[in-house]
Amino acid sequence: MRRLRDIGDFLAYFVLRVLICIVQSMRIETCAIVARGLATFANDVIRLRARVVDENLRQAFPELSADERRQLAWRMWEHLFLMVIEIAHAPRKIHDTTWRQYIHFSNQREMMRTLFADRPRVIVSGHFGNFELAAYTFGLFGFETYSVARALDNQFVDRYVKAFRTSRGQHILPKNGSSAEIAELLAHRRTLSALADQHAGPKGCWVDFFGRPASTHKAIALFSLANDAPLLIGFARRLERPLEFVMGTDIILDPLKLPAAERGVKELTQLFTTCLEQAIRRTPDQYWWVHRRWKDSPPARSRAHAA
Repeated sequence: MRRLRDIGDFLAYFVLRVLICIVQSMRIETCAIVARGLATFANDVIRLRARVVDENLRQAFPELSADERRQLAWRMWEHLFLMVIEIAHAPRKIHDTTWRQYIHFSNQREMMRTLFADRPRVIVSGHFGNFELAAYTFGLFGFETYSVARALDNQFVDRYVKAFRTSRGQHILPKNGSSAEIAELLAHRRTLSALADQHAGPKGCWVDFFGRPASTHKAIALFSLANDAPLLIGFARRLERPLEFVMGTDIILDPLKLPAAERGVKELTQLFTTCLEQAIRRTPDQYWWVHRRWKDSPPARSRAHAA
């Protein structure tokens, strides 16, 4: 049984590599046309995860009509397909001599000041924009980052994706059992990178996200507060054409500068979640609305505490 599964995984990996080779052989402008066609197929023909996407958009933007939500969902699918295409093209196009053609910075001075400071730091983002290319670009500039990621079920695809992520200095830590290693890295003034928009289950920290309680992992705030590590709320937002981004941070949350009332785990978690929401609202089509971000309701004790 295991052997059959391995054969199936390898065949899926082989098909993926062939598709990537085809994408890399095409002009990025042609790929953008293909992405639009695939978006129409996913959104309008097979209605892929249509119920989840529509429920999420109805929750986040109650003022939108059904037709407006469907158009936004189509643009999200276009973004997701473009994201994969950009990842395939990035190693061949974005180098230390060409990055200015593709990457622009926002709030660069404050971001660089924090990254060069003799302190630990945590870069907080979500499934927004092309977050994979953001980590790739940071490594290109010589900034080592440590990211927590779950291993993919397909071992061959997981090995391939990990090779891309680590090719420019990003280090991948296992999702489970890495707390002690992260604490040691921050003690040595390293940079942790984390996606902060994943459902954390009933025991997570319940904060407001688009007007509804969402369970969020406590670890980001805990690591920040325990190590006096500034939180850089980062983004890599696509501009008008594929493979052109503005990267940066809108706000840096420094525990040493926050008011005492905001230096709790729940308070800090709410702060960075609100910052992520504000970034998403500017270009909501570049967010992964396919996730079940609001899976459950907060336990009765959490509701009573919030009241």
